[in-house]
Amino acid sequence: MAIIDLRSDTVTKPTDEMRRAMADAEVGDDVFGEDPTINELQERAASMLGHEAGLLTTSGTMSNLLATLTYCNHGDEIVMGDQAHMFWNEGGGQAALAGVQTRLIPQNARGGINAEDVARNIRPTGNPHVAATKIVCLENTQNRCSGMVMTPAETKAVCDVAHEAGVAVHLDGARIFNAAVALEVPVAELTRDVDDASFCLSKSLSCPVGSVLVGSKDFISEARRWRKMVGGGMRQAGILAAAGLVALDTMVDRLAEDHQNARRLAAGLANIDGLSVDADSIQTNIVIFDVDEKVAKVPDFMKTLAEAEVLVSYPGEHSVRMVTHRHISGDDVEEALSRTSKVVRELQG
Repeated sequence: MAIIDLRSDTVTKPTDEMRRAMADAEVGDDVFGEDPTINELQERAASMLGHEAGLLTTSGTMSNLLATLTYCNHGDEIVMGDQAHMFWNEGGGQAALAGVQTRLIPQNARGGINAEDVARNIRPTGNPHVAATKIVCLENTQNRCSGMVMTPAETKAVCDVAHEAGVAVHLDGARIFNAAVALEVPVAELTRDVDDASFCLSKSLSCPVGSVLVGSKDFISEARRWRKMVGGGMRQAGILAAAGLVALDTMVDRLAEDHQNARRLAAGLANIDGLSVDADSIQTNIVIFDVDEKVAKVPDFMKTLAEAEVLVSYPGEHSVRMVTHRHISGDDVEEALSRTSKVVRELQG
């Protein structure tokens, strides 16, 4: 029985074309700015997202941290949604390394944050009693909200409020290409209004390593300095960038297949007694569903499911996450549903 790994799209492996490109990549010393393959990736990423410059980093977590370090001083404040990946899943680095405090605001039913809530939570500079707001952080797609998508209009509304107050907007766009494919718009439509954005190469795009941070030339110049400071300067890393170039050429359009499989998965889960999922809300490749306590506690459910060789992840006390990706076929979806249904029946006795 084959393992069906739905834990994350980070489990994807590089394609044969990526491996060939990595082997043949022209390289140089990137700390000196001399790796031509990295330079090409950075320029292409910036152009695709509608910004001036780009910076290759090791991970989305590093890209997000560099944005905070670039905009903020110790004691400043950043604002984000209460389900943000930057708050829940990045090891507290914003506080520990950037020395900022985080103000959380409720996310709406679509997984985004409302411009009105942002306006109410921006605190001005010049008041010695409060931490000044320096960044509003958006996330698209919304990892902990079943991969829901912020539209260009929703993004612009937040940007308008923040910019009026003199506050920058950072976009954690780890899966921004999933959002663009779901909305059938060029990715720049989702990133043109923010001050900077990051996206991951190592999730749905199937690269082995990497993230790209894009923004203005001045912003990227300062982020590069911070990257060096936190140990992120790499040398002949064009072998990694080569995979990224292949991904941008070959992996974006196929994301629609992952989204279709996620919708099929959600629809099937909704028909299993004891599981609860809003199948109509699935827009991209993430499915989050609740497990009734009468079935099992989530850790026990996951353990039993793993014994049936279906691997999933655990975003909350009552919730389970399944993520589709290029290694998951339509047949895999049907098999995962069959095994999950059997596990639920067994647990219910």
